[in-house]
Amino acid sequence: MVVNFPPGGSLDVVTRLVSQKLSEHVGQPVVVENRAGAGGNIGALAVATAPPDGYTLLSTPPGPLTINQSLYKEMPFDPARLVPVILMAAMPNVITARNDFPASTARELVAYVKAHPGKVTYGSQGNGSTSHLTAQMFATLIGGEMVHVPFRGEGPALIELMAGRLDLFFGNTASVMKYHEARQLKVLGLSWPRRSPLMPDVPAAPEYGMPDFVASAWFAIAAPPGTPAALASRINTAIGDVVRMPEVRDRFLALGSEPIAGTPGEMASMLTAERARWKKVIDSAHVKLD
Repeated sequence: MVVNFPPGGSLDVVTRLVSQKLSEHVGQPVVVENRAGAGGNIGALAVATAPPDGYTLLSTPPGPLTINQSLYKEMPFDPARLVPVILMAAMPNVITARNDFPASTARELVAYVKAHPGKVTYGSQGNGSTSHLTAQMFATLIGGEMVHVPFRGEGPALIELMAGRLDLFFGNTASVMKYHEARQLKVLGLSWPRRSPLMPDVPAAPEYGMPDFVASAWFAIAAPPGTPAALASRINTAIGDVVRMPEVRDRFLALGSEPIAGTPGEMASMLTAERARWKKVIDSAHVKLD
């Protein structure tokens, strides 16, 4: 399993948990190898050029499969040719605000942003990150204008938010859950079609009148181009068995990830919808990376 981001992050932790249980489940070693860089493209390229024999898999967040093709001028591989295997987990993005921000609900935030164009600030993990693009999606959907403040990672952005020097952060449940529970910031709404067991008290997007506001971080497994459908299905079944293990589900939830599983076909449909959604956001915001 090639993890296309550095060791220690949520993707790496989830992949190592699954790989350990998968090894026990199928009775053969499963090795995790980190190949980070270029927004996940380096690791994805390694899998995109690997033999389609089921022995090399990609464990990835959204970027390389659905977002980077619209952000980068050139891509070293075609994301659409990678074969969907399984969506392991998802982390809905959430609208978070400093505790003393004037709006305390998502509906109030919409009204406030529209009444104060160019005055509300939001932080992100960097230009083109999911937190940046989620905020841009929000602004586009409501017809409002906010000021982007990019940081090097979610940690610095959250520090500024909790210190009151930043208004908003559109991060995922894993990154903000502990601060929400400690009441160090306020969560106004999920960018998700339904409420999440991770934050059952937070309203979903349709509840505050924005059913099209769907954005999440997720962890998925893909196989090299040309991998036979029957082989992808076999791997899907094995990994799905692992994700549905009670101890794995509990660990996912503790990490701020909602277990998903599902079929290769369901993952393929999700990727198609995600590519179209993020392309529209990126084009509207004129976001490009070299």
